[in-house]
Amino acid sequence: MEGSLLSVLAIGFLLGVKHAIEPDHVIAVSTIASQSKRLWRSSLAGVFWGIGHTTTLFIVGLILIFMKGEIPDKWAMSLEFLVGIMLVYLGVTSILSFKNIHSHEHKHNGELHKHFHSHKHDSEHRHKHQHKDIFYIKSMLVGLIHGLAGSAAMVLLTMSTVKSAWEGAVYILVFGVGTVIGMLLFTTVIGIPFVFSANKVSVNIKLTQITGGISTVFGLYYMYNLGVTEGLFKLWMQ
Repeated sequence: MEGSLLSVLAIGFLLGVKHAIEPDHVIAVSTIASQSKRLWRSSLAGVFWGIGHTTTLFIVGLILIFMKGEIPDKWAMSLEFLVGIMLVYLGVTSILSFKNIHSHEHKHNGELHKHFHSHKHDSEHRHKHQHKDIFYIKSMLVGLIHGLAGSAAMVLLTMSTVKSAWEGAVYILVFGVGTVIGMLLFTTVIGIPFVFSANKVSVNIKLTQITGGISTVFGLYYMYNLGVTEGLFKLWMQ
């Protein structure tokens, strides 16, 4: 393999790491990581996001490279708009994730104590393994949507960087490995405060709801910026 291609792939790897920590990626995965009480699960959320992200980038990217085509601006922006919808959904569901948890206060030796408990049915607790599966599937789906939304830019970057289709395929895979590692590191870090606050329910609830609120607000801004500022709504009317 030529030295120039190795340099290009190294740059692609670094760009992948950098790409993983873009605001919409970070916010989306943070809402998922906030649902975990174990650090290794938060880390795996990042890995599954990266796998989903790389899968769509690779498939769509190769199709467009071999067909020598481009995604029209209307479709590319619409896919980006889908990310905004997803961010709002993740934010709202994160905020409402504690709706079945209630607090009770009482005084003991003159001090006010607050206790939290859940009104969830026992059957829900007997299916924790299903929730774990859904957790990882959710992470991968978020990555798939992000990858789909970023496929247009990825193809342009790839076509301007490499000389052949097979080099493009390798470049996208290396870029994908970078995003997986970048998101693995990020979700490990972002999961720390949620893990340490797992036994402090009130703190954990506030952290999770703040994360959900940020995701919801950013998602609404994301859609407004695409629809109004960048003119997507006008394109839809044409």
